[in-house]
Amino acid sequence: MTTPAIHTTAMSKMYGDFAAVSSLDLTVDQGEIFGFLGPNGAGKSTTIRVLLDQIRPSSGSAKILGHDIRTESLEVRRRIGYIPGDLAFYPSMTGEQTLRYFAKLRGGVKQQRIDELAERLQADLSKKISEYSTGNRQKIGLIQAFMHDPDLLILDEPNAGLDPLIQQEFMEMMREVRADGRTVFLSSHTLSEVERVADRVGIIRHGKLVVVESIDGLKKKAVRRLDFEFGSVVPDTLFDGIDGVRSAEFNDHHVSVSFDGSVNAVLHTAMDYEVVNLHSREADLEEIFLAYYRDDSSAGAKNVS
Repeated sequence: MTTPAIHTTAMSKMYGDFAAVSSLDLTVDQGEIFGFLGPNGAGKSTTIRVLLDQIRPSSGSAKILGHDIRTESLEVRRRIGYIPGDLAFYPSMTGEQTLRYFAKLRGGVKQQRIDELAERLQADLSKKISEYSTGNRQKIGLIQAFMHDPDLLILDEPNAGLDPLIQQEFMEMMREVRADGRTVFLSSHTLSEVERVADRVGIIRHGKLVVVESIDGLKKKAVRRLDFEFGSVVPDTLFDGIDGVRSAEFNDHHVSVSFDGSVNAVLHTAMDYEVVNLHSREADLEEIFLAYYRDDSSAGAKNVS
């Protein structure tokens, strides 16, 4: 059997009596893009910091590419690329100087590879880090994570500040990593960010892994929303009894309907009245959790990212 890219066994991180990560059992296979999903404060970044040996687990164990995260942390670092959620560089250095610095720490990276990535991401390497926008600084972070072609990429909220065209290029870069048999661990709080590229996803909520499944399986659980603007006030019982409707919120001429399954019955009912405007959107992850993974006992949980 192929050694997993990431394998954790009952891994926990406690802060006093609060579990930021609780008994995490997770296996990420080599050659896949794995989406690690959860709202802000769910425990995603804490999990990553433990995996990278930046903080120590309170209990349990973890291996990356077969190497223990504590006793073989240097070998782990050699084989990964990483971009943190709170990305920061030396502000007085240029992008080029920053990448040269990280390349030397890596023991050398081909300049041709750096130039190729800079061109793909439309990154200007001549400016100082302090002069970059959030998105341009993020490009430097992506280049340093990808430039040595690591066996495993660990990316924590990597899309921050990137414009849509660069996001598309970044998605293509991740697909190329997968096609090469290498692995991407993509942490995000945005379902739409990972659904285009991920093979499987794990959802963490309040420090607990609540589900691991394929992206298609997750989509079947996703609650969608239709926002109607009617020409007049409609009865607040309009959508009662409609198959798939989870809830309907009425506010004057506006009605927001959360549903799963087919949209036909919802639209057919609404068309009995004058619809002035209609907007469709997917529910965010927190709404999915509330619909499928409600845990009333955790309502008072603290926020630790």
